[in-house]
Amino acid sequence: MTQHKSLKRRVRARMAKTGERYTAARRQVLARAPAEPSTDEAAPLGPPAPAPADLATLSTSEAAMRRATGQSHAEWFALLDAWGATGHSHTEIADWLAMTHGVPSWWRQSITVDYERGRGMRGKHQMADGFSVSVTRTFDVDAERALAAFTDASIRARWLPDAPLRSRPTRAKLTARFDWSDPASRVVVTIVPKGADGATVAVTHERLPDAESAARQRAAWRARLGALPAALEG
Repeated sequence: MTQHKSLKRRVRARMAKTGERYTAARRQVLARAPAEPSTDEAAPLGPPAPAPADLATLSTSEAAMRRATGQSHAEWFALLDAWGATGHSHTEIADWLAMTHGVPSWWRQSITVDYERGRGMRGKHQMADGFSVSVTRTFDVDAERALAAFTDASIRARWLPDAPLRSRPTRAKLTARFDWSDPASRVVVTIVPKGADGATVAVTHERLPDAESAARQRAAWRARLGALPAALEG
């Protein structure tokens, strides 16, 4: 019996005895006993699994991932590799994490996206509906004034005179949504108050067609937000 099969057997046995979920039982088995060496000399172990994506590309920290799910990114990657996740769609991977390991909705999406990026199944900034980038900056103005920089045409003309924006309806507070025509995409602006006279502006440009346009728009929004204070003062 190989090491992997032996581990699964011990985990299943503990689950039957204690009623724990697979993740909790596996963690306890690994903590209490050393891994068993393989006795199947005819079956080569093969190359080690590739490492997770660079930490800078992960959607959450290792500490947050382990605290919320009981596993590190590397451990989730290893489980997904053993299952053969590279041969499955995004939805299938997320469903497997939910049904097999009981991972909560937000966290299984995070694990799936990080895994797809780490295994070359998804590019940097790539989402299910295209590429998405976000830029955030804090200003010394109140939240309503910051929002008006996007929703008031006269203010917007001072710093985004040529932006191909068309407003979209939204009921969300301190939020503005737009269609962006070139390239066809969407822009979502979210304002978060910071004290009485401050606000953080978060611009998310989503549904971009490729990585090149995503990188270009990210750089452009950094420059645009850099010009915003002068427009607000005016």
